Amino acid sequence: MNTVKPLLRVSNLCIQVGDEGPLAVDHLSFDMAPGEIVALVGESGSGKTMAARAVIGLLPPPMRVSSGSLMFGDDDLCALDYHGLRRVRGARIGMVFQEPMVSLNPTLTIGRQMAEGMRLHTDLDDKTIRARSLEMLRRIGIDDPERCLKAFPHEFSGGMRQRIMLASVMLLRPALLIADEPTTALDTLAQADVIALMLELTKEVGTAVLFISHDLSLVVRHAHKVVVMRQGKAVEAGPTQQILLGPKADYTRQLLDALPTRGQLTAPPSASPLVEMRNVIIDHPGRHGFLTRGTAKRAVDGINLQIGAGETVALVGGSGSGKTTLGRSVVGLIRPVSGEILFDGVDILEGVNREHRLQCQMIFQDPVSSLDPRARIADILVEPLRHVSGLTAADRAERVRVTLEDVGLGEQFANRFAHQLSGGQRQRVAIGRALIRKPRLVIADEPISALDMTIQKQILELFERLQKQYGFACLFISHDLAAVERIAHRVAVMQQGRLVEVGTTEDVFDRPQHAFTRRLLAAANPLQRLADGSYRLRGNGM
Repeated sequence: MNTVKPLLRVSNLCIQVGDEGPLAVDHLSFDMAPGEIVALVGESGSGKTMAARAVIGLLPPPMRVSSGSLMFGDDDLCALDYHGLRRVRGARIGMVFQEPMVSLNPTLTIGRQMAEGMRLHTDLDDKTIRARSLEMLRRIGIDDPERCLKAFPHEFSGGMRQRIMLASVMLLRPALLIADEPTTALDTLAQADVIALMLELTKEVGTAVLFISHDLSLVVRHAHKVVVMRQGKAVEAGPTQQILLGPKADYTRQLLDALPTRGQLTAPPSASPLVEMRNVIIDHPGRHGFLTRGTAKRAVDGINLQIGAGETVALVGGSGSGKTTLGRSVVGLIRPVSGEILFDGVDILEGVNREHRLQCQMIFQDPVSSLDPRARIADILVEPLRHVSGLTAADRAERVRVTLEDVGLGEQFANRFAHQLSGGQRQRVAIGRALIRKPRLVIADEPISALDMTIQKQILELFERLQKQYGFACLFISHDLAAVERIAHRVAVMQQGRLVEVGTTEDVFDRPQHAFTRRLLAAANPLQRLADGSYRLRGNGM
């Protein structure tokens, strides 16, 4: 029988914390053939990223490979010294990280960063390196590649930065590409574009892909094989469709069961809207020079939208569509240039409306940056109560205790700092901070985008329970259409600052009217559970 020699063979890999600490990866084994796409999936802390970093010799201290082997062709990667690893990194094994703004140097131009690998690993002259960089930028859809070479990373959107990062890695035509959550922070359309580009570039040169992801819908569409990891161990491995569409292991079923399903939402009783936006227009000022004034860019263009008391309205669309800008204007953080925003019948743009400010709260996308790292959790939660008159210190402490219980944390978290909490726990604190005043409106801006599937499910269930308990209205801003389908009463679709479709969740998902809405839904294409307990891709004959 004809057998292909594995490109990468991971055998009984153990990664330990220090010399005597616990195992982060516990006797992990799998093979990869040339050109094959293998996905590592599992919850945060399952060891998937540590296993991938071990392949390229980038384990953070005090992590170390304590036993096992990593055979890359005829080379044992565990036995290579610094110079041997440096010859492999970039030239034969490339890596794309989750957040390109972290892996791209903000002080260097795109051209200089793209050229770095070719200067290290090839004998090409500067003219040829520049020509290849320009050609690759054209390949990935950059309209003005000459300008791009001179630009800096902050001048591009998240999706474009990830495309540039991918292009930089693929310039060296590596035999293996490690993609660590490369699309987690991107909207649905940008995710589809980046994945399509990755597959196109790797297929051209026969590059194998080790794909780390918690998005099971992406994995089942694109990976040939999957390894399901839990607490450092592989609990199930094999062909992707066999494992994810007909799972055998209980843990794999648990991951799949965490996928959001359409909620059985009862629309709140019709009444006068709590929030009413009338022809709202918002401009972003242009960049100012020493003697020049930049041209303003229209971010929100004539929006009309209502949110009823107790209702959840989801705002969806691509990056740069104006979703977050509109949400921030409702809570008073951005001022429109024209239009009206009525809160309980009062225009918040006329004068100072203190009551509106106190009745609106916001949950931000990244709790790491929105929670004060120097403050204890109790202090973070008590801060919104400063403007509640008549509360004694004992009353405030009791409100903090009740809030911690409400969000599923408990009193033991009161004296901790944000860095001592997991991502899901930090987001629970952010939700608690928003709700401790019992507001009438909550703006939730991408509150689950950085969390794995099981934590996402917990946060959505928590949010639903608290909304039923306290009856607040919500503007839920998200690119995760599966989460939107579960939690929203109505959906508003934005494209380039305009609302292109508004309707009930059922109407928008089952009977989309606008071409852009249909594009969003086609790009999402989530996994769907069937009556017999198996799974299929919705809209797919699998």
